[in-house]
Amino acid sequence: MDDLETRELRYFVAVAEELHFGRAADRLGIAQPPLSRAIRQLEHRLGVQLLDRDRRGAALTDAGRVLLREARTALDAVAAAARRTRRAGDPTRPLVLVTKAGASHELLQRLLDAVAGTTPVEVLLCEVGEQAHRLRDGQADVAIMHRPVDDLAGFDTVDLHTEGQVAILPAAHPLAARDQLTLAEVSDVPNLPIARWPRLDGTYPDGPGPEVRTQSQLAQLVALGRTLLVIPASSRAWQWPEHVAVPVVDAPHITTVLAWPPGSRSPALAALVRTAAGLCEGYRNAESATHPTQEAPST
Repeated sequence: MDDLETRELRYFVAVAEELHFGRAADRLGIAQPPLSRAIRQLEHRLGVQLLDRDRRGAALTDAGRVLLREARTALDAVAAAARRTRRAGDPTRPLVLVTKAGASHELLQRLLDAVAGTTPVEVLLCEVGEQAHRLRDGQADVAIMHRPVDDLAGFDTVDLHTEGQVAILPAAHPLAARDQLTLAEVSDVPNLPIARWPRLDGTYPDGPGPEVRTQSQLAQLVALGRTLLVIPASSRAWQWPEHVAVPVVDAPHITTVLAWPPGSRSPALAALVRTAAGLCEGYRNAESATHPTQEAPST
């Protein structure tokens, strides 16, 4: 029998993340013996060993790593189903739109102004790369995201705006006086490495730059002259006075998109998507007139 219970998956995820039955039992609020029995019964039913055990704790087998990934996805889906069902039962609730703090600020303001009075929208601000998780687990109905840097797998999308990227530098750095830069130039600046964001799995790419998780960390490190970054031109809304933005002419263009879970039947979401699509051309024209130097030249 291949059916798995959510209780079993929660138990296994706790053990897999703690790699220690005692700590996992404390986290779950249960005694250790029934937790150990539950994991052994799960292994027996699946016909595979999920964990290698010793006196110091536990380690995941290859099968265990697969189940951990799948169990997290399944538990997120169950939680999302509950959240979406509760929200669907409240016709007065606002749409929840999640977006990275500081990103696409002007576009977001235009969109909110356009739907004001017709489609209530609650804005949920998050850190880099969190929008996909908030959509999948049901915390949000729709997201502003960016191709190709964000995880858009499985979502319906509409393109809103495509733009070049800029390097955010300490104002006192010599490169801050330049009219434009190339990726090669910003990738090899002595004593000013590019900051590193976590990948989707939480690990960081190799490199000398500092590991960052929040916009506030990053902003202060740039102001202190410890790092630089390359971001979409419109994301410079959070730029500090100690920062300077310089166009990076050969950086890949970034497309801002509106994304939502497939199969949504929400009239409010449909109205928001229609409004956003109608704003695209107007936003591009306004952006070009307001910031004519931010668009990277075509290559």
